[in-house]
Amino acid sequence: MSQSITTPSLTTSLRGMVVRAWADPDSRSTLVGVAGVIIFYVLLWLVSPYLFRTDPITPSSNRPHASPKQFSIELAPDTFVKPTPKPPAPNKFVETNPDAPENIPDKTTNFAAQNQQVAQEKPTVDGKSDMPALVGKKDFENTQIVSGQLVKPVELIEAVPPQDVTPPSEKTVQAPKLEQNPLTGTEKKEGESKDGFATNVSKITENTRAIPTRIEGVKNVPLIQDAIAAQPAIDPQRPRPRPTVVKTQQVRPAILAERLAGTANIGPTSVDARWSSYGAYLQRMIESVQIQWEKLLTESKVYPTSSSTVTVKFVMDAEGKISRIVNLDSTASDAASRACVSAITDRAPYGTWTDDMKAVLGEQQEMTFTFYYQ
Repeated sequence: MSQSITTPSLTTSLRGMVVRAWADPDSRSTLVGVAGVIIFYVLLWLVSPYLFRTDPITPSSNRPHASPKQFSIELAPDTFVKPTPKPPAPNKFVETNPDAPENIPDKTTNFAAQNQQVAQEKPTVDGKSDMPALVGKKDFENTQIVSGQLVKPVELIEAVPPQDVTPPSEKTVQAPKLEQNPLTGTEKKEGESKDGFATNVSKITENTRAIPTRIEGVKNVPLIQDAIAAQPAIDPQRPRPRPTVVKTQQVRPAILAERLAGTANIGPTSVDARWSSYGAYLQRMIESVQIQWEKLLTESKVYPTSSSTVTVKFVMDAEGKISRIVNLDSTASDAASRACVSAITDRAPYGTWTDDMKAVLGEQQEMTFTFYYQ
Protein backbone atom coordinates (compact mmCIF):
# COMPACT_ATOMS: atom_id res chain seq x y z
CA MET A 1 0.00 0.00 0.00
CA SER A 2 1.28 3.35 -0.91
CA GLN A 3 0.47 6.76 0.51
CA SER A 4 1.36 10.22 -0.77
CA ILE A 5 1.59 13.37 1.26
CA THR A 6 0.83 16.70 -0.53
CA THR A 7 1.85 20.10 0.83
CA PRO A 8 -1.18 22.47 1.04
CA SER A 9 -1.01 25.42 -1.42
CA LEU A 10 -0.28 29.02 -0.38
CA THR A 11 -3.80 30.16 -1.24
CA THR A 12 -5.39 27.47 0.91
CA SER A 13 -3.16 28.37 3.87
CA LEU A 14 -3.97 32.13 3.61
CA ARG A 15 -7.67 31.42 3.35
CA GLY A 16 -7.49 29.29 6.50
CA MET A 17 -5.64 32.01 8.42
CA VAL A 18 -8.19 34.67 7.42
CA VAL A 19 -11.11 32.41 8.43
CA ARG A 20 -9.61 31.72 11.87
CA ALA A 21 -8.74 35.43 12.41
CA TRP A 22 -12.24 36.50 11.37
CA ALA A 23 -13.75 34.05 13.84
CA ASP A 24 -11.86 35.79 16.67
CA PRO A 25 -13.54 39.17 17.55
CA ASP A 26 -10.22 40.87 18.43
CA SER A 27 -8.49 39.73 15.26
CA ARG A 28 -11.49 40.75 13.14
CA SER A 29 -11.26 44.39 14.24
CA THR A 30 -7.54 44.47 13.42
CA LEU A 31 -8.18 43.14 9.88
CA VAL A 32 -10.82 45.77 9.26
CA GLY A 33 -8.46 48.57 10.36
CA VAL A 34 -5.61 47.38 8.13
CA ALA A 35 -7.91 47.03 5.12
CA GLY A 36 -9.27 50.55 5.67
CA VAL A 37 -5.82 52.14 5.77
CA ILE A 38 -4.78 50.39 2.57
CA ILE A 39 -7.93 51.49 0.76
CA PHE A 40 -7.47 55.13 1.96
CA TYR A 41 -3.90 55.44 0.64
CA VAL A 42 -4.80 53.83 -2.67
CA LEU A 43 -7.62 56.33 -3.18
CA LEU A 44 -5.36 59.27 -2.15
CA TRP A 45 -2.71 58.21 -4.71
CA LEU A 46 -5.33 58.03 -7.44
CA VAL A 47 -6.93 61.45 -6.81
CA SER A 48 -3.83 63.46 -5.79
CA PRO A 49 -3.04 64.73 -9.40
CA TYR A 50 -6.50 66.27 -9.57
CA LEU A 51 -6.46 67.75 -6.06
CA PHE A 52 -3.19 69.72 -6.31
CA ARG A 53 -3.27 71.18 -9.90
CA THR A 54 -4.30 74.82 -10.44
CA ASP A 55 -5.19 74.88 -14.16
CA PRO A 56 -8.62 73.85 -15.35
CA ILE A 57 -9.06 70.13 -15.69
CA THR A 58 -9.61 69.03 -19.23
CA PRO A 59 -10.78 65.51 -19.73
CA SER A 60 -8.23 63.44 -21.55
CA SER A 61 -10.88 62.39 -24.01
CA ASN A 62 -11.10 66.01 -25.27
CA ARG A 63 -7.29 66.31 -25.97
CA PRO A 64 -6.15 63.00 -27.41
CA HIS A 65 -2.88 64.52 -28.74
CA ALA A 66 -1.83 66.52 -25.71
CA SER A 67 1.79 67.71 -25.86
CA PRO A 68 4.19 68.54 -23.03
CA LYS A 69 3.96 72.04 -21.64
CA GLN A 70 6.16 74.66 -23.30
CA PHE A 71 7.56 77.99 -22.20
CA SER A 72 9.11 80.99 -23.94
CA ILE A 73 11.62 83.62 -22.84
CA GLU A 74 11.50 87.19 -24.08
CA LEU A 75 14.68 89.28 -23.88
CA ALA A 76 15.14 93.00 -24.21
CA PRO A 77 16.06 94.01 -27.80
CA ASP A 78 19.53 95.28 -26.86
CA THR A 79 20.47 92.51 -24.45
CA PHE A 80 22.59 90.73 -27.06
CA VAL A 81 24.12 92.65 -29.98
CA LYS A 82 24.48 90.54 -33.09
CA PRO A 83 28.13 90.69 -34.24
CA THR A 84 28.84 92.04 -37.70
CA PRO A 85 29.78 89.12 -39.96
CA LYS A 86 33.29 89.25 -41.40
CA PRO A 87 33.64 89.43 -45.17
CA PRO A 88 34.69 86.15 -46.74
CA ALA A 89 38.45 85.67 -46.83
CA PRO A 90 40.17 86.00 -50.21
CA ASN A 91 40.51 82.71 -52.01
CA LYS A 92 43.57 82.78 -54.28
CA PHE A 93 46.04 85.54 -55.09
CA VAL A 94 47.19 85.75 -58.72
CA GLU A 95 49.67 88.03 -60.47
CA THR A 96 48.18 89.80 -63.46
CA ASN A 97 49.65 91.12 -66.70
CA PRO A 98 50.23 94.89 -66.25
CA ASP A 99 50.03 95.43 -70.02
CA ALA A 100 46.53 93.95 -70.28
CA PRO A 101 43.56 96.36 -70.14
CA GLU A 102 41.49 96.85 -67.00
CA ASN A 103 38.37 94.68 -67.17
CA ILE A 104 36.17 93.47 -64.30
CA PRO A 105 35.45 89.72 -64.66
CA ASP A 106 31.93 88.36 -64.39
CA LYS A 107 32.61 85.88 -61.58
CA THR A 108 35.86 84.77 -59.97
CA THR A 109 37.41 83.86 -56.63
CA ASN A 110 40.82 85.21 -57.68
CA PHE A 111 42.03 88.56 -56.35
CA ALA A 112 44.93 90.67 -57.58
CA ALA A 113 46.38 94.17 -57.85
CA GLN A 114 44.08 95.06 -60.77
CA ASN A 115 40.83 94.03 -62.42
CA GLN A 116 41.39 91.68 -65.32
CA GLN A 117 39.41 89.27 -67.48
CA VAL A 118 40.98 86.09 -68.81
CA ALA A 119 42.19 86.22 -72.42
CA GLN A 120 44.95 84.86 -74.65
CA GLU A 121 46.32 85.53 -78.12
CA LYS A 122 45.27 82.16 -79.58
CA PRO A 123 41.84 81.09 -78.29
CA THR A 124 41.07 77.63 -76.96
CA VAL A 125 38.00 76.12 -78.59
CA ASP A 126 35.18 75.96 -76.02
CA GLY A 127 37.66 77.05 -73.36
CA LYS A 128 36.11 78.18 -70.05
CA SER A 129 39.11 78.31 -67.71
CA ASP A 130 39.81 81.38 -65.56
CA MET A 131 43.53 81.06 -66.44
CA PRO A 132 45.03 81.36 -69.92
CA ALA A 133 46.64 78.44 -71.75
CA LEU A 134 50.43 78.54 -71.30
CA VAL A 135 53.50 76.63 -72.41
CA GLY A 136 55.73 75.98 -69.42
CA LYS A 137 56.91 73.48 -66.86
CA LYS A 138 54.85 70.34 -66.41
CA ASP A 139 53.58 69.25 -62.99
CA PHE A 140 54.26 72.71 -61.60
CA GLU A 141 51.87 75.11 -59.85
CA ASN A 142 52.26 78.85 -60.32
CA THR A 143 49.77 81.71 -60.67
CA GLN A 144 52.04 83.93 -62.78
CA ILE A 145 51.06 84.27 -66.44
CA VAL A 146 53.86 86.51 -67.81
CA SER A 147 57.57 86.87 -67.11
CA GLY A 148 59.79 89.95 -67.13
CA GLN A 149 62.29 91.92 -65.08
CA LEU A 150 61.79 94.21 -62.08
CA VAL A 151 64.06 96.97 -63.38
CA LYS A 152 63.54 100.59 -64.30
CA PRO A 153 61.96 100.80 -67.77
CA VAL A 154 64.47 101.73 -70.47
CA GLU A 155 63.18 103.43 -73.58
CA LEU A 156 64.87 102.02 -76.66
CA ILE A 157 64.53 103.77 -80.01
CA GLU A 158 64.65 101.28 -82.80
CA ALA A 159 67.12 102.00 -85.59
CA VAL A 160 65.64 103.36 -88.81
CA PRO A 161 65.97 100.70 -91.50
CA PRO A 162 68.16 101.77 -94.47
CA GLN A 163 66.40 102.75 -97.66
CA ASP A 164 67.36 101.53 -101.10
CA VAL A 165 66.75 104.86 -102.83
CA THR A 166 69.22 107.72 -102.60
CA PRO A 167 67.77 110.55 -100.51
CA PRO A 168 67.81 114.08 -101.92
CA SER A 169 70.92 116.10 -101.23
CA GLU A 170 71.04 118.49 -98.35
CA LYS A 171 71.00 122.21 -99.09
CA THR A 172 73.14 124.86 -97.49
CA VAL A 173 71.42 127.64 -95.60
CA GLN A 174 73.17 131.02 -95.25
CA ALA A 175 72.62 132.91 -92.01
CA PRO A 176 70.75 136.22 -92.49
CA LYS A 177 72.64 139.55 -92.46
CA LEU A 178 72.45 141.89 -89.52
CA GLU A 179 70.93 145.31 -89.96
CA GLN A 180 73.57 148.04 -89.43
CA ASN A 181 72.94 151.76 -89.05
CA PRO A 182 75.56 154.58 -89.29
CA LEU A 183 76.02 157.07 -86.50
CA THR A 184 73.52 159.86 -86.86
CA GLY A 185 73.11 163.29 -85.27
CA THR A 186 72.34 166.91 -85.85
CA GLU A 187 74.40 168.72 -83.23
CA LYS A 188 78.15 168.88 -83.58
CA LYS A 189 80.66 170.03 -81.02
CA GLU A 190 84.20 170.83 -82.08
CA GLY A 191 87.06 172.33 -80.14
CA GLU A 192 89.22 175.24 -81.16
CA SER A 193 92.26 173.06 -81.64
CA LYS A 194 92.45 171.14 -84.85
CA ASP A 195 93.89 168.17 -82.98
CA GLY A 196 90.95 167.98 -80.51
CA PHE A 197 87.92 165.58 -80.44
CA ALA A 198 84.57 166.27 -82.10
CA THR A 199 81.18 164.61 -81.32
CA ASN A 200 77.68 164.41 -82.71
CA VAL A 201 74.73 164.55 -80.30
CA SER A 202 71.93 162.20 -81.41
CA LYS A 203 69.42 159.64 -80.23
CA ILE A 204 70.56 156.03 -79.69
CA THR A 205 69.54 153.62 -82.46
CA GLU A 206 69.84 149.84 -82.66
CA ASN A 207 72.77 148.11 -84.35
CA THR A 208 74.84 151.29 -84.85
CA ARG A 209 78.25 151.03 -86.47
CA ALA A 210 80.86 153.50 -87.64
CA ILE A 211 79.93 153.10 -91.30
CA PRO A 212 79.18 155.71 -93.91
CA THR A 213 75.93 154.17 -95.21
CA ARG A 214 73.15 151.94 -93.85
CA ILE A 215 73.19 148.14 -94.49
CA GLU A 216 69.84 146.40 -94.89
CA GLY A 217 69.17 143.27 -92.84
CA VAL A 218 67.30 141.84 -89.84
CA LYS A 219 67.59 143.15 -86.33
CA ASN A 220 68.18 139.80 -84.52
CA VAL A 221 70.57 137.21 -85.90
CA PRO A 222 72.87 134.60 -84.28
CA LEU A 223 75.94 135.94 -82.52
CA ILE A 224 78.21 134.10 -84.95
CA GLN A 225 78.12 136.10 -88.15
CA ASP A 226 78.21 134.53 -91.58
CA ALA A 227 77.46 131.07 -90.12
CA ILE A 228 76.55 128.33 -92.55
CA ALA A 229 74.16 125.60 -91.40
CA ALA A 230 73.20 122.34 -93.06
CA GLN A 231 69.47 121.69 -93.25
CA PRO A 232 68.37 118.08 -93.84
CA ALA A 233 66.30 117.66 -96.93
CA ILE A 234 62.80 116.23 -96.68
CA ASP A 235 61.40 114.14 -99.50
CA PRO A 236 57.56 114.31 -99.38
CA GLN A 237 57.34 111.17 -101.49
CA ARG A 238 59.45 109.09 -99.09
CA PRO A 239 58.82 110.14 -95.46
CA ARG A 240 61.10 108.72 -92.82
CA PRO A 241 59.59 106.09 -90.47
CA ARG A 242 58.62 107.31 -87.02
CA PRO A 243 60.88 105.99 -84.21
CA THR A 244 59.09 103.62 -81.83
CA VAL A 245 59.60 103.39 -78.09
CA VAL A 246 60.14 99.92 -76.59
CA LYS A 247 59.70 99.44 -72.84
CA THR A 248 60.77 96.43 -70.80
CA GLN A 249 57.92 94.70 -68.97
CA GLN A 250 57.83 95.52 -65.27
CA VAL A 251 56.88 92.09 -63.87
CA ARG A 252 58.70 89.49 -61.84
CA PRO A 253 60.69 86.79 -63.59
CA ALA A 254 58.51 83.70 -63.63
CA ILE A 255 58.61 79.96 -64.11
CA LEU A 256 55.42 79.50 -66.08
CA ALA A 257 53.29 76.43 -65.42
CA GLU A 258 52.02 74.48 -68.39
CA ARG A 259 48.28 74.76 -68.94
CA LEU A 260 46.67 73.03 -71.87
CA ALA A 261 43.15 74.34 -71.32
CA GLY A 262 42.51 78.04 -71.64
CA THR A 263 39.81 80.44 -72.71
CA ALA A 264 37.97 81.35 -75.88
CA ASN A 265 38.53 85.08 -75.25
CA ILE A 266 41.08 86.72 -77.56
CA GLY A 267 43.47 89.42 -76.32
CA PRO A 268 46.70 90.00 -74.37
CA THR A 269 47.52 87.19 -71.95
CA SER A 270 45.47 87.86 -68.82
CA VAL A 271 43.63 86.11 -66.01
CA ASP A 272 40.29 86.43 -64.23
CA ALA A 273 40.92 88.56 -61.15
CA ARG A 274 39.27 91.28 -59.10
CA TRP A 275 41.10 94.20 -57.58
CA SER A 276 41.38 94.40 -53.82
CA SER A 277 43.49 96.46 -51.46
CA TYR A 278 44.88 93.17 -50.12
CA GLY A 279 45.89 92.17 -53.67
CA ALA A 280 47.64 95.49 -54.32
CA TYR A 281 49.41 95.21 -50.94
CA LEU A 282 50.59 91.67 -51.65
CA GLN A 283 51.83 92.61 -55.13
CA ARG A 284 54.02 95.41 -53.76
CA MET A 285 55.31 93.13 -51.00
CA ILE A 286 56.14 90.28 -53.39
CA GLU A 287 58.01 92.60 -55.77
CA SER A 288 59.97 94.06 -52.85
CA VAL A 289 60.93 90.57 -51.64
CA GLN A 290 61.96 89.60 -55.20
CA ILE A 291 64.28 92.61 -55.57
CA GLN A 292 65.86 92.07 -52.15
CA TRP A 293 66.34 88.34 -52.83
CA GLU A 294 68.16 88.97 -56.11
CA LYS A 295 70.28 91.68 -54.45
CA LEU A 296 71.36 89.36 -51.62
CA LEU A 297 72.30 86.58 -54.04
CA THR A 298 74.34 88.98 -56.18
CA GLU A 299 76.22 90.48 -53.23
CA SER A 300 76.90 87.15 -51.50
CA LYS A 301 77.79 85.35 -54.75
CA VAL A 302 75.76 82.34 -53.65
CA TYR A 303 75.19 79.72 -56.35
CA PRO A 304 72.57 77.27 -55.03
CA THR A 305 71.96 73.85 -56.48
CA SER A 306 69.78 73.92 -59.57
CA SER A 307 66.10 72.96 -59.05
CA SER A 308 66.37 73.44 -55.28
CA THR A 309 63.53 75.11 -53.38
CA VAL A 310 63.09 76.98 -50.11
CA THR A 311 59.66 77.30 -48.48
CA VAL A 312 59.30 79.89 -45.71
CA LYS A 313 56.16 80.03 -43.57
CA PHE A 314 55.84 83.20 -41.49
CA VAL A 315 53.31 85.39 -39.68
CA MET A 316 52.72 89.05 -40.56
CA ASP A 317 50.80 91.40 -38.26
CA ALA A 318 48.54 94.33 -39.07
CA GLU A 319 51.48 96.75 -38.84
CA GLY A 320 53.20 95.01 -41.75
CA LYS A 321 55.88 93.50 -39.49
CA ILE A 322 57.12 89.91 -39.63
CA SER A 323 56.26 88.75 -36.13
CA ARG A 324 57.82 85.28 -36.40
CA ILE A 325 59.11 82.61 -38.77
CA VAL A 326 56.91 79.55 -38.33
CA ASN A 327 58.71 76.98 -40.47
CA LEU A 328 61.55 76.65 -42.98
CA ASP A 329 61.62 73.76 -45.45
CA SER A 330 64.61 73.76 -47.78
CA THR A 331 66.41 71.55 -50.27
CA ALA A 332 69.07 74.24 -50.87
CA SER A 333 72.22 75.11 -48.92
CA ASP A 334 72.18 77.01 -45.62
CA ALA A 335 73.39 80.21 -47.31
CA ALA A 336 70.64 79.98 -49.93
CA SER A 337 68.02 79.36 -47.22
CA ARG A 338 69.20 82.36 -45.17
CA ALA A 339 68.98 84.55 -48.25
CA CYS A 340 65.31 83.64 -48.65
CA VAL A 341 64.48 84.41 -45.01
CA SER A 342 66.42 87.70 -45.16
CA ALA A 343 64.65 88.70 -48.36
CA ILE A 344 61.36 88.59 -46.41
CA THR A 345 62.51 90.20 -43.15
CA ASP A 346 65.01 92.82 -44.36
CA ARG A 347 62.45 95.16 -45.94
CA ALA A 348 59.79 94.85 -43.24
CA PRO A 349 57.60 96.54 -42.19
CA TYR A 350 55.67 96.61 -45.44
CA GLY A 351 53.05 99.14 -44.34
CA THR A 352 49.99 99.22 -42.09
CA TRP A 353 46.98 97.24 -43.29
CA THR A 354 43.86 99.08 -44.39
CA ASP A 355 40.61 98.77 -42.46
CA ASP A 356 39.05 96.40 -44.99
CA MET A 357 42.17 94.20 -44.85
CA LYS A 358 41.86 94.02 -41.06
CA ALA A 359 38.18 93.12 -41.39
CA VAL A 360 39.08 90.14 -43.56
CA LEU A 361 42.43 89.04 -42.13
CA GLY A 362 42.16 90.08 -38.49
CA GLU A 363 45.26 91.32 -36.68
CA GLN A 364 47.70 88.83 -38.23
CA GLN A 365 47.97 86.43 -41.14
CA GLU A 366 50.09 83.37 -41.84
CA MET A 367 51.76 83.35 -45.26
CA THR A 368 53.95 80.91 -47.19
CA PHE A 369 56.54 81.97 -49.78
CA THR A 370 58.33 79.41 -51.94
CA PHE A 371 61.63 80.33 -53.64
CA TYR A 372 62.84 78.39 -56.71
CA TYR A 373 66.50 78.22 -57.70
CA GLN A 374 67.03 77.42 -61.37
